[in-house]
Amino acid sequence: MDKDHTITEKIIGFAMKVHRVLGPGFLESVYLNALVHELRRAGLSAEVAQRITVRYENVIVGEFVADLIVDDDVLCELKAVSSLSKADEVQVVNYLIATNRDFGLLINFGAPSLQFKRKHRLAADVSDVDLQNPV
Repeated sequence: MDKDHTITEKIIGFAMKVHRVLGPGFLESVYLNALVHELRRAGLSAEVAQRITVRYENVIVGEFVADLIVDDDVLCELKAVSSLSKADEVQVVNYLIATNRDFGLLINFGAPSLQFKRKHRLAADVSDVDLQNPV
């Protein structure tokens, strides 16, 4: 089992624990804080709200804030919504491309059961999403 898979499995396990204890209904920030607590307690680094710039020909053309980056490797986007959308998946893939990271997790605490999707920068299937109007 490679390092990235091991880290994503740990993140998912901690997210399941957080969801099991708190249940759905809280703001995203509550779940983020609880997940960060679990990750750090397990000895993993967890960077919250990391500002990322998007460059085009060495010019900054945009920026975003990644919810969570674990062990400087796995980018996590957290949601607290009733269900995930394709636009949420596209968002994670775009963040992976902008940061040149290979692996990301989209985690939704808002549904009755925890929802998560593993995303890979190079194996993204976003062909059925209208990128001009992803919603």
